[in-house]
Amino acid sequence: MSTPIPPPLSAPPPLSAPPPPPARAVAPAAPAAPSAFPGGPELFRLSPRVTHLNHGSFGAVPVPVARTHQRLTEEAAADPDAFFLGVADQLAAARSRITAHLGTAPEGAALVTNATEAANISLDALGLAPDDEVLVTDHGYGTVVAAAARRARLVTVALDPELPDEAAVRKAVLAAVTPRTKVALLDQISSPTARLIATPELLADLAERGIATVVDGAHSPGMLAAPLAGRPDFWFGNLHKWAYAPPGSALLAVAPEHRERVRPPVPSWEDDRGFPRAVEFRATADYTGLLAAPDGLDLIADLGSERVRGHNSALAAYGAELLARLPGVTPLPADDRLAMRSLRLPRGLARTKVEAEALREEITERLGFRVLIWPWPDGGGIRVSGQLYNLPEEYERLAAGLRPLLDGR
Repeated sequence: MSTPIPPPLSAPPPLSAPPPPPARAVAPAAPAAPSAFPGGPELFRLSPRVTHLNHGSFGAVPVPVARTHQRLTEEAAADPDAFFLGVADQLAAARSRITAHLGTAPEGAALVTNATEAANISLDALGLAPDDEVLVTDHGYGTVVAAAARRARLVTVALDPELPDEAAVRKAVLAAVTPRTKVALLDQISSPTARLIATPELLADLAERGIATVVDGAHSPGMLAAPLAGRPDFWFGNLHKWAYAPPGSALLAVAPEHRERVRPPVPSWEDDRGFPRAVEFRATADYTGLLAAPDGLDLIADLGSERVRGHNSALAAYGAELLARLPGVTPLPADDRLAMRSLRLPRGLARTKVEAEALREEITERLGFRVLIWPWPDGGGIRVSGQLYNLPEEYERLAAGLRPLLDGR
């Protein structure tokens, strides 16, 4: 007899699905490291005892430019009479080479020693009265702002370092304009925070309001493709930073309507020639750095200007992305064209100049890096630069070393 097949068991009631396991935090993928610039580190003679990530402060002179500078120094020492009797013409020739790279006319520019000197010359030419207002921002370079404070009343625009873009910066600056504003003294690229401020759009807005514009382009030559864009009344830029010139090399460019009023800081034997020669010739001074300056811009052109700028910007962006992964470190809005990046440090650090300098020196002594630490009332920041001599692994080592240093605060 066959065994009867039992009826199928009824299916058990469905059980509720167990909750999914908690999601595990996934670290963001590491940014792609840019390639090293072929032969870049060999172009410079920087000390290997410290890693230089602060090109924006003092620059560095490539070997070919240093050789030209040395040759000129030897020429001046060998026959001082011949050197100084002909140096005014040599300066004019050097100026023509420099302005050809920067896209401005040689007759409208003068070689000077640095941006601070150029700021003083520019402000003197504007004939400011003590009750005139000069508009500046709290991102301005200290000695340049001080030059304006000696001559007129300052109106300081407070710009939150974390303003999202240039449009927000422009709006804040224009909101501070008053009927008494005679001059706007603005950074093209702010030194501590690496922000674009004096954009062509803002300069046009100020010109429409009848305000003279003085642009501190200290970081622009060698970094921006068109550093004199926007047609400011006065513009000056250091050549000894991103343009590879020896220290004490800068250019002052002046709009045609102001040139007759430009005077050198002291009387010059070229006074009868007017601007720019009267400004350039300072009697027995060291002109060798200025005469070597064109070689720096020539070198950038030979290496490929766009290639150099693109490499430096990509390297600075890579470093900033690594630093932004550290707890409490916040990147500031940046422009892709710039070879500097700034980030806010954890709140409470580097609130004063003294605190910022102490942290900067601690980073050098304990970690072996040169960086800029800038102060801000509720907490300052760190700025890193990208240059041909830098390598991606240098920023990786900085980020790794900063983590425990910042955690201990």
